[in-house]
Amino acid sequence: MATDVIMPALGMAQDTGKILRWFKSEGDAVAKGEPLLEIETDKVTVEVEAPGDGTLAGVRAVEGDEVPVGDVVAFLLAAGEGVPELEPSVKPERAAVPAPSKPSDKVSLGEGRARRPLASPKARRLAKERGIDLDSLGGDGPIVAADLEHAPSRLATSSRWRTMAERVTRSWQDVPHFYLRREVDATALDAAKRNTDGVTHTDLLVQAVAAALRKHPRVNATWREGAVTENEHVNVSIAVATDDGLVAPVVHDADSLDVAAIAERRREIVDAAHGRRLRPEDVTGGTITVSNLGMYGVDEFDAIVTEPQSAILALGRIKERVVAVDGQPAVRLTLVLNLSFDHRVVDGARGAEFLDTLAQLIEEAT
Repeated sequence: MATDVIMPALGMAQDTGKILRWFKSEGDAVAKGEPLLEIETDKVTVEVEAPGDGTLAGVRAVEGDEVPVGDVVAFLLAAGEGVPELEPSVKPERAAVPAPSKPSDKVSLGEGRARRPLASPKARRLAKERGIDLDSLGGDGPIVAADLEHAPSRLATSSRWRTMAERVTRSWQDVPHFYLRREVDATALDAAKRNTDGVTHTDLLVQAVAAALRKHPRVNATWREGAVTENEHVNVSIAVATDDGLVAPVVHDADSLDVAAIAERRREIVDAAHGRRLRPEDVTGGTITVSNLGMYGVDEFDAIVTEPQSAILALGRIKERVVAVDGQPAVRLTLVLNLSFDHRVVDGARGAEFLDTLAQLIEEAT
């Protein structure tokens, strides 16, 4: 029986994936577990392994296509098998796309799909650099570099950035946000960072957030299908800015890790994010996000909750501030904690209790 190759879901909020390249061409033999294609979502770029053995056939999407999650993109056939008929759930307009060709061949898209404009390699490179949409250029014949001389340019926007922007907009519109903030004494936190090799303030804060979540499981919950669902694991996402957009790889079971293990994991996922080497498991399962802009000189900010999580902690820089101590002015290192919550899951009282626990853990850091 033919094996379906489908666009996988790499996250709960993912709707589509973009095919970046096929490692095999139609007619090639494929072994189970062998890299078959590379896809991109708003969170990660990942190689998809072949789900079985067989011959690649019936390829329905080419490089550059955005494909809905769950759609069949190809089949793996055993000897003597033919390409199956499309199931009703597969959109018929995707059925006419032929197999991907070798890099030197021309790709002809099927009926019902827009054909990519013909352009020289130099023209495509210049268009990418200047953010020019080749589809917007008229005229007959292939597009060459000279055709781009007077074309209006715009900032190049990756598909990952566009998807991120759409989801942030949807989260802002759909999630009823409320915010709590508190300034805490960061003297102990800073001392702990200085006394522990290879550990950052973020690592210590991730540890504190995880410990606070274990004490307040409601903040670790999710709004799903009209009800609050508690999450068994405490998984802390760390917001990382890359050239392609914001990603939030995950420190899984952070409440069970010591700070050295958290630091090691944080280095791994941040390096992978910048190197575009994140795996599906690196970006799934997060139950809260920590976003730190202190390294940019930001004092404080409010962040947007990442669905399906119910909270995000926004952190600015640790700085000396004048505060009252025993009725007298004194200079102390302080940090402002800004928490954004999904009001469907967390109410004001529960949010305040979580913030109080977090503040105590930070001020008592050792």
